Amino acid sequence: MPRVSDRQRIAQDIRDKIASGEYSPGDKLPSLREMIAHYEVSAEPVRSALLILQAEGLIEGHQGKGTYVTPRKPTS
Repeated sequence: MPRVSDRQRIAQDIRDKIASGEYSPGDKLPSLREMIAHYEVSAEPVRSALLILQAEGLIEGHQGKGTYVTPRKPTS
């Protein structure tokens, strides 16, 4: 079985936390430093995971304020 990269593992964990409601729309995610300690990785995989989630529209970063879960878009 292929090994899952750290960035994929981190992105999936955050996706799961959003889906389960642990992180709700508008919630601030932990800081980069907190995520580095929690996932026991360097900054690069955390940043890469956050970029993936931003591209998917699940989170948005605000310079100097942090990263937040985006509001859910109504489904039609």
